[in-house]
Amino acid sequence: MTTEGGRLSARPGAGDPAAPIEPGLYELEMGADRDGALYVPDADGPRPLLLTLHGATMHAGQMVRPLLSVADEFGIVLLVPDSRGPTWDVIAAGGYGPDIDFLDAALRETFDRCAVDPSAISVGGVSDGASYALSVGVANGDLFASIVAFSPGFIAPPEVVGRPRVFVSHGVHDRILPIDACGRPIVAGLRQADYDVEYLEFDGGHEMPEPVVRAAFKWLVE
Repeated sequence: MTTEGGRLSARPGAGDPAAPIEPGLYELEMGADRDGALYVPDADGPRPLLLTLHGATMHAGQMVRPLLSVADEFGIVLLVPDSRGPTWDVIAAGGYGPDIDFLDAALRETFDRCAVDPSAISVGGVSDGASYALSVGVANGDLFASIVAFSPGFIAPPEVVGRPRVFVSHGVHDRILPIDACGRPIVAGLRQADYDVEYLEFDGGHEMPEPVVRAAFKWLVE
């Protein structure tokens, strides 16, 4: 099924997953050159899920490994797909297309393999992945309860659906996506549009330090 306009169609099913897997770190095995990772923590019952999007030129392995211990601590499933190109389609090509299709397929596969709490599905990312998470999250507020954006550059939703709550962090010394041009105006715009925003500035650059990640994951499960 082809998605349209940045909208996602995948939804968790009722009852137990069709093909449940044990806790651990897995490749998605979606049959693509660029694939991704799925991490299932050792936790009981339906768990929160964070669809996690990497930055430009990164891949899923670089994104997932710094998050594993914090995901374990808070019992959060991590779905970390690779973008189809060096970065996400709306940034590389100016429109939503192959990446949205891949995210939809990866979500559908994850819902078949993991017991996910349907009220605790979120999307997040860093840098370009944070911009994409904000944009796709605001367009799919009927799926995502929350959005986590580490050092985003912009927000460009194709449409607005629902009102997910939002966590944004940004380093005050970020030279790649400066805070005065990116993080602060993004937060101001979201608040003006009546989104519930948790905003954290930190003394650092273009990064997601462990204490900031921990704060975001704690916020997710509260």
